[in-house]
Amino acid sequence: QVQLVETGGGLVQAGGSLRLSCAASGRTFTYDHMAWFRQAPGKGREFVAGISWNGGETTYTDSVKGRFTISRDNADHTLYLQMNSLKPEDTAVYYCADTPRYTTSRSVPDAYDYWGQGTQVTVSS
Repeated sequence: QVQLVETGGGLVQAGGSLRLSCAASGRTFTYDHMAWFRQAPGKGREFVAGISWNGGETTYTDSVKGRFTISRDNADHTLYLQMNSLKPEDTAVYYCADTPRYTTSRSVPDAYDYWGQGTQVTVSS
């Protein structure tokens, strides 16, 4: 059974940092494209960052560029999101996502086949 399990969320003050992890199991993710999305209350699921299978290509939404870093460890089957200089507007449930399919539309939720259950990130002002 395919599983993506996110950890590392929590409550942090503005300007602080958190590191999210996503542990993958149940199939080989090594050659998959993976990403982080987030969803704030009353809003749709928003693309945050994506990474190619070997980590050679990363993309970010404009609002997190320079503050967040996505990375992966294929040997450990884990995806990471290092979040620095956090702002109250970063408050959301964060989800990791995976797809083995080739697609150019990697910032839309429909491009992904597997999802974690989400981890809450709350940034206080």
